[in-house]
Amino acid sequence: MGSKGKGGRFRMPGMPAAPGMRQIEELQNQLMAAQEALGEETVTATVGGGAVSVTMNGHQELKAIKIDPAVVDPEDVEMLQDLLVAAFNEALAQSRKLVEARMAPLTGGLNIPGLF
Repeated sequence: MGSKGKGGRFRMPGMPAAPGMRQIEELQNQLMAAQEALGEETVTATVGGGAVSVTMNGHQELKAIKIDPAVVDPEDVEMLQDLLVAAFNEALAQSRKLVEARMAPLTGGLNIPGLF
């Protein structure tokens, strides 16, 4: 027969959590708060000497794109496309670094798959 409930591995509703469980729950709360806060933080990448800027939040959501009208040339759409790709990729890299910087103190530098 299994040993469910033995050794304090499972907690009965209404029973106080074991000291280790309280620490885990506290860490989970801190991680959730940090992840939520990342949605409010933004990074902006600018390429082409200011021709294109992309703003992204800590959830890697694109928030804004600014394009200098001087780079909108119907004869050279490819250059604008390249600038957009470069700006987006730079903003994504900056956003990932932001996430790592905010989460590292909570995870002790561990790379936890699926966490961020």
